[in-house]
Amino acid sequence: MSRLPCAIVIGLENAISLTIVRELGRHGVPVHGVGPASGIAAASRYCMDSTDRPSGPAADWLPDLIARTGARAVFAISETDLLDLALLPPMIGDCHILVPRAEALNQVIDKRRTLAVASAQGLMIPQTWQPMAGDDFQAHAASMPYPLVAKWANPPAVMPLLERAGLEWIKAEYVRTPDALQALLARYRPVGIWPMIQQYCSGVGLGQMLFMADGDATLHFQHRRLHEWPPEGGVSTLCRAEPRDRHGQQMALSEQLLRALGWQGPAMVEYRYDAASGHYWLMEVNGRFWGSLPLAGHCHAHFAWEAYRRAVLGETDAAPLPRDTLRARYMVPETKRLLRLLMGGKIADPFFRASPWRDLATYLLGFLDPRMRYYVFSFSDPRPLLRDLGQIVRKALRRDKS
Repeated sequence: MSRLPCAIVIGLENAISLTIVRELGRHGVPVHGVGPASGIAAASRYCMDSTDRPSGPAADWLPDLIARTGARAVFAISETDLLDLALLPPMIGDCHILVPRAEALNQVIDKRRTLAVASAQGLMIPQTWQPMAGDDFQAHAASMPYPLVAKWANPPAVMPLLERAGLEWIKAEYVRTPDALQALLARYRPVGIWPMIQQYCSGVGLGQMLFMADGDATLHFQHRRLHEWPPEGGVSTLCRAEPRDRHGQQMALSEQLLRALGWQGPAMVEYRYDAASGHYWLMEVNGRFWGSLPLAGHCHAHFAWEAYRRAVLGETDAAPLPRDTLRARYMVPETKRLLRLLMGGKIADPFFRASPWRDLATYLLGFLDPRMRYYVFSFSDPRPLLRDLGQIVRKALRRDKS
């Protein structure tokens, strides 16, 4: 029986929450999950119990759950839950609500605010234009450096507005000409809101992950994205740890940026890194637990445990240095990515260069690679994978019947 106090994890549906549940559980922390019983994290041997997420704001139900479970820490995964919990005090009784405070969280959710702070700290940012009513769209379209990427500065705020207007929320669109940009802007003119227009930056995805405590980083980890789903940009499906002796100056700038943002806790600073020019273009600061967290977990960069041990146990010693030789893949979306490339599916990014047969070889050889780890599969905790596979089969059967 563990002597450590319980932790509540809100959200049980994905590999991020599964990683947090496993990480805490392997350190001896009993975990009570909040979310659907069908979630893959709910199937983990380290999820001692779970509760369906009640309706309404957390303020209405979380205090009772804390009292019932004796929890001393609360974690959340989604931005929606983070925004909800950020409205609560940092502690309820003796339970720590381990989410960013509202002001810092709103700064990183709003990419325009993040870029402004980053620019003041000397980081490289892409040329960016946020269209507003009254702007000279034609003049801006003529002056921007093509190609461009259109993405929303504050997705949680804009999604309900687009839905009410019958418009699809598109995470990122690639724009190659002034005429194409004008057409994109015209699509959103009826609602008077537009995505942020940003210079396209070549290179590879580099994520630098830090745990901030009172202005200093107590845990560092970095990884390079190798594959994503969808292929032109999205969740990381194959990634590798970057050696800790690389990108040292940029890691110092990432820490400086988080300090300027007043950040506490875990965050990932995301870049496009162009090795040829040596440029690191800031893309965003991810203020929630990120999609490639399983790789960090496998490398013993334990960000959830770092938050728990500092807050609940009062530990202040430095975190152990993580491994930097492993790689990890998210098998279901990685397989979908490969199938799209093999079947010649359309890729939105005009600069994406498909290499389907090389990717097929990488996919197959990965099963023999001793450095490879997996987002969901674990010999010591197999039930989440079985649940994930069962859900895939059931979805496929439902599609066939329809």
